[in-house]
Amino acid sequence: MLLRLSIRDFVIVDRLELEFSAGFGALTGETGAGKSILVDALSLALGERADASIVRSGAEKADITAEFDVAADSELFAWLAAHDFETDTCMLRRVVDAAGKSRAWINGTAATLGQLREVAELLCDIHGQHAHHSLLRVEAQRQLLDAHAGASQLAREVASRYSAWKKAREALTAAQQDVEAAQREKEILDWQVKELTALSFDVQSWRETEAEQKRLAHAASLLEATEAALAVLDEGEAPALAALQQASGRLAELTAVDAQLADAVQLFESALIQLNEAALALRRYRERLDLDPERLAELDARIEAVMQLARKHRVPPEELPEVLARLEARLSELELAADPTRLAEREREAQAAYREAAGRLSAARQRAAQALGEAVTAAMQELAMAGGRFEVALTPLAEGASYGLENVEFLVAANAGQPLRPLAKVASGGELSRIGLALQVIASQAHPAGTLIFDEVDVGIGGRVAEIVGQRLKELGAHRQVLCVTHLPQVAARADWQWSIAKETVAGETRSRVTLLNAAARIEEIARMLGGVSITETTRQHARELLGL
Repeated sequence: MLLRLSIRDFVIVDRLELEFSAGFGALTGETGAGKSILVDALSLALGERADASIVRSGAEKADITAEFDVAADSELFAWLAAHDFETDTCMLRRVVDAAGKSRAWINGTAATLGQLREVAELLCDIHGQHAHHSLLRVEAQRQLLDAHAGASQLAREVASRYSAWKKAREALTAAQQDVEAAQREKEILDWQVKELTALSFDVQSWRETEAEQKRLAHAASLLEATEAALAVLDEGEAPALAALQQASGRLAELTAVDAQLADAVQLFESALIQLNEAALALRRYRERLDLDPERLAELDARIEAVMQLARKHRVPPEELPEVLARLEARLSELELAADPTRLAEREREAQAAYREAAGRLSAARQRAAQALGEAVTAAMQELAMAGGRFEVALTPLAEGASYGLENVEFLVAANAGQPLRPLAKVASGGELSRIGLALQVIASQAHPAGTLIFDEVDVGIGGRVAEIVGQRLKELGAHRQVLCVTHLPQVAARADWQWSIAKETVAGETRSRVTLLNAAARIEEIARMLGGVSITETTRQHARELLGL
């Protein structure tokens, strides 16, 4: 259930903090007051696409946070735990800056839009005001049926298996059509793989080789500099260390005459210690320094071999292992392609896997089609379409498709005695609105989300039909949290609670304001919805009757 919604600088909303209740809630207000903005803000937190236009004029960013409760035994709890998010609550936050850049968090941890959309499926089911028009598309009809069957994930699995089958079939066909070209490529790759494998290249050894070659290549210069330094310090005809030691000893004797020389003597002694250490280090280095022309030639040859292959494949030497991996993978594909029997077997396995999953999807669709047809037909009788019928036609496909083994199409007879025909060819605007609303309400009952939102889906209906819609939403609200943006007083009057959304101008800026209505305020709002600008006592009495007061 949606607990709280925080909105900052979104379209015409500067700052809103909303707390939601259980049951059926109605969101009402004048046309253009911004009722749907709240739904749009929530949709943004649930992972919908966004751009800079949603940031309120003059603001740096739009910031939306939606908080939902989490039951310990729910799919939501399991999803949060599986993705290493905190499980005490489910708080979704989305920030979009004035440049259109978007960031998202789940329970304070950075998240991707894909993760927001995944968790959104478990939280909220939103039906927009033009949702019934989408039902004219066969794809939308199929998706609704799959959702009602609880088979949306299975449908995605079927599409994935169909793609794998199609690739396996294409590989078999290509192998049969271009055997000679594949053989030529295989021979070239085989030679390249052997060449790279024989090189036995690894990055660590390469770096060690470069360092050793550099040292050996400059060994003569290094030895010359070392000998020169030792000659100056200790091994020449006039070694500096001996002269400095003599000077230090003479000064040390004279400290008895003048104690002020002590500091200089101490510095002399420290310098002598350091110079002696330097001489020792140079001698050790000279002993280790190796003038080995044969080893240098060997290292030069190794480096040239590596650089030659790196130039050949147009990569830095460090990327040669990746090149080898790619060539081996391609060679493996070609070796498989050279064996039509193996390819044919793989194609048969992929087809069998597809048909197994598609068969399960077909069975789920058949069960759901029967139940959905009966439920919508029953709803049509209540929605001023007496004698009307609704069916879901499943037409088998011989070869199958990415969406399964059958086409899905909604058929309807709007009146008694009429034949069933495709929904897109039969329903008028008003009939389509009513059928679409019935489908959305019925399909929502099978959705795992705890919050259902209907954004002006009651357009095109009124009178007794509107009262029935309100009653249906109230019944739905007994088991789920239901929010409905509506302009119909008959629907709003059935709500357990009601908000009024209005626009106001503050300091020259248009802002949206939301008010939770008490009993008296609800009478006034329902009366406004009934009577327009001029509200009379008769209108108020009618509002009281609708509210059951």
